[in-house]
Amino acid sequence: MKKILIADDKASSRELIRTLLEHAGYAVCEAADGVEAVELARTEDPDLILLDIHMPRLDGYATVEEMRRFDSLRSLPIIALTASAMRGDHDKAIRAGFSGYITKPVSLTALRSEIERLLA
Repeated sequence: MKKILIADDKASSRELIRTLLEHAGYAVCEAADGVEAVELARTEDPDLILLDIHMPRLDGYATVEEMRRFDSLRSLPIIALTASAMRGDHDKAIRAGFSGYITKPVSLTALRSEIERLLA
């Protein structure tokens, strides 16, 4: 069973995504901020991470940068989740080390598709 780490400071967002992923057959672990996300990424060995951009302690950009410093996380698929959908944000996220980019509110179809693409 594939494991996905959800990192988002909003409990309601984590709950919605967790429910979707568990019904799709994934194991899920959750982090409420960037620091916790880095710790869980190193200890839980997820197959993919869904990472909110706007979080306390470490934002998504700082979190992905920190994760990419570890050999074990360097090639791990990490999808940026963000309510910020300004021109250039997608490219900025990819340059920062994200593997994919999904805007909020999250389209469940787009989320499933992106997860399947990155785990294939």
